[in-house]
Amino acid sequence: MKLPQYLLVFILLLSFFETTYAQEENATVADALRQEKIEGQFDMVIKKSGKFQEYKVVKLVWLNKLKSNTIDTLKTLESKLNTTNLKIDEQKSTITGLEESLAKTNGDLAAVTKEKDSINFFGAALTKSSYKTIMWVIIGVLIALLSFFIYKFKNSNTITLQAKKALAETEAEFEDHRRRALEREQKVMRKLQDEINKQRKAGAK
Repeated sequence: MKLPQYLLVFILLLSFFETTYAQEENATVADALRQEKIEGQFDMVIKKSGKFQEYKVVKLVWLNKLKSNTIDTLKTLESKLNTTNLKIDEQKSTITGLEESLAKTNGDLAAVTKEKDSINFFGAALTKSSYKTIMWVIIGVLIALLSFFIYKFKNSNTITLQAKKALAETEAEFEDHRRRALEREQKVMRKLQDEINKQRKAGAK
């Protein structure tokens, strides 16, 4: 074999290996662009890209795929963000409704507590402490009046008993005086009768 023939075979083999390597590399990058996250895809494209001086030579198919994946990721994130914002708005609305319901419940509870702690006394709403104070004052006044009336009753009863006792003593004295007067009258009457009888006897002689 002559030298040109060797050279031709070498070129063909080199071209075959380069094509095979390029296909394998394309397959590896394509798999990475399907599976990796965006950051990993960028790293893979930068790593597998060729170099020319200080520049990177990126295959257009990789760049388009990376662009498509980036747009899809951004759309997915935007959709998730919109969904999250909707959920946040719904939660804010729910929280607002709950706060309004809580405020209404607290107002009702305060009204019920106030009504529970107050007592209607002769048309006036009084707190329980004021009502208790008034009731204790009334009870104290009633007890004082009762004590006064009991004292007056006992005093009057004592006076009445003393009056009854004095009356009984007076009646006894009067009865004794009447009895003695009656006895004196009877004695005088007997003496008078005796004197009359004497006079009659003397006149008969």
